[in-house]
Amino acid sequence: MFIGKDLEISRRAFIRRSSQLAAMGAASSYALGLAGIGEAAAFSTGGDYKALVCVFLYGGNDHGNTLIPFDATNYARYSAIRGGNGEAGGGIALPRASLANTVLQAPQGQTLTDDMTLALAPTMPRLKSLYDQGAMAPVLNVGPLLAPLTRAQYDNGSVPRPAKLFSHNDQQSTWQSSQPEGSPSGWGGRMGDLALSSNTNSMFTAINASGNAVFLSGETAVPYQVSPNGATLFRPLRRNRLYGSSEAASALDTILRSGSGNVFAADHATTNARSIEYGTFVNNALENANLGTTFPEGNGLAAQLQAVARLISARQSLGVTRQVFLVATGGFDNHDGLIGTHEALLGGVDAALDAFYRATVEMGIADKVTTFTASDFGRTLASNGDGSDHGWGSYHFVMGGDVAGGRFYGRAPHVSVDTADQVGRGRLLPDISVDEYSATLARWFGVSNSELPTIAPNIGRFATSDLGFMNPI
Repeated sequence: MFIGKDLEISRRAFIRRSSQLAAMGAASSYALGLAGIGEAAAFSTGGDYKALVCVFLYGGNDHGNTLIPFDATNYARYSAIRGGNGEAGGGIALPRASLANTVLQAPQGQTLTDDMTLALAPTMPRLKSLYDQGAMAPVLNVGPLLAPLTRAQYDNGSVPRPAKLFSHNDQQSTWQSSQPEGSPSGWGGRMGDLALSSNTNSMFTAINASGNAVFLSGETAVPYQVSPNGATLFRPLRRNRLYGSSEAASALDTILRSGSGNVFAADHATTNARSIEYGTFVNNALENANLGTTFPEGNGLAAQLQAVARLISARQSLGVTRQVFLVATGGFDNHDGLIGTHEALLGGVDAALDAFYRATVEMGIADKVTTFTASDFGRTLASNGDGSDHGWGSYHFVMGGDVAGGRFYGRAPHVSVDTADQVGRGRLLPDISVDEYSATLARWFGVSNSELPTIAPNIGRFATSDLGFMNPI
């Protein structure tokens, strides 16, 4: 049942794309760049601009110290499980008093599990402010699932679970693509496939500011990689000098762009030519992309998000109406030294996200840009002595002017290591699937209901494709 449906989705996609390529009688990069046009007919832009920005926290973010129980009863449970000494904290529990300024008040009518009140880590006051403004929403207990799964089904193996749980590489890939390591495409790239024909310059549909990752790879969309300073140009061509000679640089340029009768060589040359030409084009566009918003210095994530903000400000020059971006930061694999290290990491995320949101406000498009977090997995609520270990479900944040913020989405898990919403040592059994999370974002982006299975292949097994954290379209 499970395998058959996935194969059927892949079969339909293969037939659709193959027929498009056959009609063109070519297999070049140009043909591949056009292969998504047929399916893109189901993609709606309405003529306006929208961008999705994925912020990936590599290493597996410790959700237990990201959103922390603040009410006395649940805080006491949290502190005990994490090795603390009551409200003073200790072990890997933060002191209760340190959370007073980042408490997130649930709106009237929303009651969390066990009458819980949650606070952000004390180093995240800016996200607390965005929550209060209604521009940020926490999404509780999200993780990869193939189908809805109970603890009893997990224990008896009656419902398949994602492969290679608790493995960094595999779960990074599963979060980004719905498959373990080795997947050829990610759900950001698959959205890019649908959006290609909406952009005059389709090369700038999917932009990676963080390094290699499957998230932005599509079946037709290819991620365009940038650095915090813009497009990276090949040094000899950038300076128009090779070994001190402009003639040598010109010869190298010709070689890089030259193909042959071999289709692979021709395709490689076309890719090189695009890289050379588009790099200069991007940097020229960015020269006029001036933003007044100040981004924190010495913050790698902020530098990436500043580059994204500048690219968005140059959207008209770049000829785009739909874009998907990836930025990332690491260091979250805190098996030891959690206290101190983790708060500092979250403080960097808090400052970077706040600056980026302010930049979108400056540009007047805060409601056109939605930023969301992802990570390998959550971690154990139970302490290993000085840190936490690999988990499954986790808490995430969605931010933007079109986010229905100021409230929580999903069911808050019990503060426990032995209830049915976890699978041992406080590893959360996800209540919300990545498919539901991605489908909600995809719908806002313009993906039609009929195309949602190409983005989120398991979505048909879940009750909803809209978790409600985006304002109605």
